[in-house]
Amino acid sequence: MHLILIGGGTSSGKTTIAKQITSQLNNQNVYTFSHDNYYYDLANLSPKEIKKINFDHPDAIDSSRLISDVKDILNKQEIYIPDYDFISHRRIQGEFIHNRYDVIILEGIFALYFPELVKLASLKVFVDTDADLRLARRIDRDINERGFTINEVLTQYIETVKPMHDIFIEGTKKQADIIIPGEKKFDRVLIMINGYLKELLG
Repeated sequence: MHLILIGGGTSSGKTTIAKQITSQLNNQNVYTFSHDNYYYDLANLSPKEIKKINFDHPDAIDSSRLISDVKDILNKQEIYIPDYDFISHRRIQGEFIHNRYDVIILEGIFALYFPELVKLASLKVFVDTDADLRLARRIDRDINERGFTINEVLTQYIETVKPMHDIFIEGTKKQADIIIPGEKKFDRVLIMINGYLKELLG
């Protein structure tokens, strides 16, 4: 079984790249998930306290559980992947993962940050997208999918998203086997990555 990690900044196109890679692996049994599922459950906190949480810091991720679950999947153990609700900030038991996968793909801003995960990966991808485009995509996502106002999105971006990206995310680019320009057409991106996939899976 192989682990593919896809990292990059917020709204850089990681999920889209993961879907495109999966489409290229049509003869393989592939499972894709995000480390966003592993944010800590904050149901015991008040809305005021939750607003103080820096979700763009790696400490916001339950990395011990994440790494343990990835290892279990790679060892063909059957487990439940947690699910996280960004509106209620609850983490619940999510999808059941069977032991018949050939490839697992983990995407998220911290996918290339945790050394233990990086060591487990067969292929490491960084999606490198212009900051202005990423901000525009994040505004659209957070307003339409997570109920934020435009002021809330911009305030969070200025106070935590951008500085945390500069400190914790941008440097993970050096861990990547391949850096994908996220604003390019995805058919060209697939040409770049197809050789890596062929070599990975023989």
